[in-house]
Amino acid sequence: MKLKSINQILGYETIVENSKNDFFSNAYTSDLLSDVMGNAPADSVLITIQAHKNTIAVATLAEIRAIILCNGRTAPDDMIEAAAGENISIYRTDDNQYEASWKIKGLLDGE
Repeated sequence: MKLKSINQILGYETIVENSKNDFFSNAYTSDLLSDVMGNAPADSVLITIQAHKNTIAVATLAEIRAIILCNGRTAPDDMIEAAAGENISIYRTDDNQYEASWKIKGLLDGE
């Protein structure tokens, strides 16, 4: 699934878009970064409310392609800069993690 579909189909706001890693094949929902490091699959989208630079460091280690910030969370400037440097896309939504997870599952299932 192309990352652009998160914006184009779901209408989530694109904060950082990177074209190098523009596909994802899975998703993981968590707000505990140690859990993300241990369990998030590679080439996935992380659905979270953790809007800070450390989220990008964890996403890089876990080979995550994009982060969806839920509940209207705003990415700080240092997070945006880190994401651009690591080729990780960031999207923002007012949906909560449950709603975003269902919508991403629908995208992956072709619904």
